[in-house]
Amino acid sequence: MRKSKVSIKEMAERLGVSPSTISRALQNHPSIGKKRTAEVHKLAKKLGYYPNSVASNLRRNRTNLIGVIIPRIDRYFQSSAIAGIEEVASKAGYYVIIFQSNNSYEREKENARMLLSSQADGVIACLAMETDNYDHLAVFKDNNVPLVFFDRVCDEIETHKVIIDDFGAAMKATEHLISIGCKRIAHIAGNQKVAIFRDRLRGYQEALRKHQLEQSEKLIYYTEDLSRMEGEQAVAHFLESDAALDGIFCSNDTSAISAIQTITKQGKKVPEDIAVVGFSNTPTSLIVSPALTTIDDHAFEMGQAAARLLIRQIDEKQETVASETITIRNDLVVRESTMKIQSN
Repeated sequence: MRKSKVSIKEMAERLGVSPSTISRALQNHPSIGKKRTAEVHKLAKKLGYYPNSVASNLRRNRTNLIGVIIPRIDRYFQSSAIAGIEEVASKAGYYVIIFQSNNSYEREKENARMLLSSQADGVIACLAMETDNYDHLAVFKDNNVPLVFFDRVCDEIETHKVIIDDFGAAMKATEHLISIGCKRIAHIAGNQKVAIFRDRLRGYQEALRKHQLEQSEKLIYYTEDLSRMEGEQAVAHFLESDAALDGIFCSNDTSAISAIQTITKQGKKVPEDIAVVGFSNTPTSLIVSPALTTIDDHAFEMGQAAARLLIRQIDEKQETVASETITIRNDLVVRESTMKIQSN
């Protein structure tokens, strides 16, 4: 049978002092002498007393809970961002609750409803792929619950955001392929319902336009979620259509790694025949052979920045502060999947 919880009142009766004395001693308040404080802590340990932090926080109109809504917890970018969020939140005395939308609009709405009912002090969200209506998220602002978007953001709601320059990063990746001699560069594009993937497509197209290289729909393969299978299908499509490509810029590392493996199975060499660049700098980008050139989007730092923005709003109650957008740097990490051509 579970033991009943010991109360402050019971402890006070045992020591013959007032409940307020017990409460202050447990908080190491300077008004209580060291001897009495030690005595109270010793009794608390003996009786297995733990303070009711939930009740205490509710009295202060706080839960010390931060809610995070993400599309897929099994993606490296998302898990890295969560690690960054948790590091900052933990140091500031907050707990993190994680909800996964699985890229479903309906599930994201349910996630938001649960967080609102749990009275989370603030919410950090990365939008689901299906989401095109934001009423369920606007409710947080309507109820004075601080909200921060990261990566996949919503421009319809006036709030803080943390992003990277996806357009600029895509230009950087494509121009790298051009700099090593690629003339016909294909693109494995993400779902165009999502702004970051539209921006990556635009960056790729702008790089080709800038360097006066041919643009063709035959060199673009649109995917639903940039899966391994879609990477295989994309390469098969390019080779079967006789696109004569010599470079591929992929909107994530999963499709890029799959592309490298499929190119090799087709009897061609990376990068001698086709150079490949990915996006995200996942750990597997180092394991694949040849190692993948990719964009490092600094997901951990993005999570840290989102958490700092949110906690600042919670702690300082910044209702009058204008929304802020932080753009995290991105870097091109050059590896073997584009190095051979460079040495010619």
